[in-house]
Amino acid sequence: MTAFEAAAKPRGALAKIEAILKPHLPPQTHSAENAGTEAPKATISLGALSDLMQERAFGLLLLVLALPCCLPFVYILPQLVALPMVVLATQMAMGRRAPWLPETLRKRQLPVAGLLDVVSRAKRYGGWLERFAHPRFPSFTGDRANRVIGALLIVPCLSILVPLPLTNTVPGIGVALVAVGLIERDALFVVMGLIAALVWVAILVIGGPALIYFIINFALNRSAGA
Repeated sequence: MTAFEAAAKPRGALAKIEAILKPHLPPQTHSAENAGTEAPKATISLGALSDLMQERAFGLLLLVLALPCCLPFVYILPQLVALPMVVLATQMAMGRRAPWLPETLRKRQLPVAGLLDVVSRAKRYGGWLERFAHPRFPSFTGDRANRVIGALLIVPCLSILVPLPLTNTVPGIGVALVAVGLIERDALFVVMGLIAALVWVAILVIGGPALIYFIINFALNRSAGA
């Protein structure tokens, strides 16, 4: 049985991702514990992760990459995953049925334990939402629709790429919802995710400059008054 066949049995996208990642954790050995040495941290390359996910790789990859962006107080991982998310969304928009990653991105190593921790936290705080996902309006998650979805996803993925406050959490949640919709063929989740992500980015684009203008004016008025 392949890793993907084992991952196909669990119900729900998060459980599928766990089933793919867990075999890549190193076994805990008593000798290492007795010696007081830390076991080597397991990593998985983005290319290997993509290969294991096979026909639903776009949805599963987007989900596993978006999860670190959804949760507060998760560092480093969002910076590692932002560019691959943009690449995946662009390929969806181009009509590719399976992801293709350049060698530099395929070689990018992701910490298995860190990803599993993020998945566990996502299940704890948002796993209840995933249970509502089931096939709905399948024509809106077909090949033609996926091109439109990919084009729209580029916007929140670019927002996550920007290293500024408030640019990754809500867009990350939106991308994660879209990914669950793609995996479960649920157009309702796709629409909810796109609306949440795009509206938030629009607020940032419109409200960000206005906030900066207000702060500058406030500072100038204070200095003039002094």
